[in-house]
Amino acid sequence: MTEGIFAVYKPLGITSHDVVDIVRKKTGVKRVGHGGTLDPLAEGVLVIAVGRENTKKLDEYVKGGKEYVAEVYLGENSKTDDSEGEKTEINKEIKPSKTEVETTIKQFVGKISQTPPIYSALKLQGQPAHRRVRKGQAIKLEPREVEIKEIELLSYEYPIIKLIVACGPGVYIRSIARDLGEKLGTGGYLKSLIRTRVGEFTLEKCLKISDLS
Repeated sequence: MTEGIFAVYKPLGITSHDVVDIVRKKTGVKRVGHGGTLDPLAEGVLVIAVGRENTKKLDEYVKGGKEYVAEVYLGENSKTDDSEGEKTEINKEIKPSKTEVETTIKQFVGKISQTPPIYSALKLQGQPAHRRVRKGQAIKLEPREVEIKEIELLSYEYPIIKLIVACGPGVYIRSIARDLGEKLGTGGYLKSLIRTRVGEFTLEKCLKISDLS
């Protein structure tokens, strides 16, 4: 572990940078990086690179496909598009059928235009968007093209939709949750998220935090 590229299972409640700090302490190597940020409320596969040469190669390992298991909560919107933010009730009297949900998620497959959440690590003039918002600055993020390779409905019992999403780089699952709720007319936000794969790295190949600390 003093050098290399490997995957760690990031648990709930800590940041991706927290994992980097743990790896630095474990290895004694300062040059440690991660690919593909996971929010504190998300868990799963986080790819870590240790050593200068490996951090240079990190993009090659994380630019492949990613897979997620996501729960979407209908009937409310969230300021952060996930369970952390302030909620606003939308249309709880609307309870979409399973057929409506299955039909609607198909609209997200392929190359689509997606607007990132304003509470995100996406940088504006060198500063993450979420920091600007928390400082009270009004920001607007432009939509961009991303690719959703596949979405499968795992289960649905109102108000919870459970999905598996396979996608290319740059996709925000929080944006899918928000946009899905909008299309269904109910509002929606991301309730939970597990990243199950990044490129060739899967859950089965992940080290645990307890293995590092």
